[in-house]
Amino acid sequence: MDHAERVGAGSARVVLVSRVGCHLCDDGREVVRAVAAAAGVGWEEVDVDADPELRRRFTDKVPVVLVDGAERDFGRLDADRLRQALAGRRWWRRGR
Repeated sequence: MDHAERVGAGSARVVLVSRVGCHLCDDGREVVRAVAAAAGVGWEEVDVDADPELRRRFTDKVPVVLVDGAERDFGRLDADRLRQALAGRRWWRRGR
């Protein structure tokens, strides 16, 4: 990840919780990168396995997208859901 795309901890509006070696995380990173850039918002990526609390909460769900600290999507990330979350629209969990 390019340093210019990352922001300091706590200042990012969008956080991608991911795992090394996760193909869904690789795909999700591209979704987050594109949507965040288009919306002009900062984002950062954190490794679920580097933090015991994140691992406890999200280990089976990665990748996970948090917007303003709230979980907004997981698994196969969807650009439209992320755009809607950034626009402040209510997010509904999709069926599995």
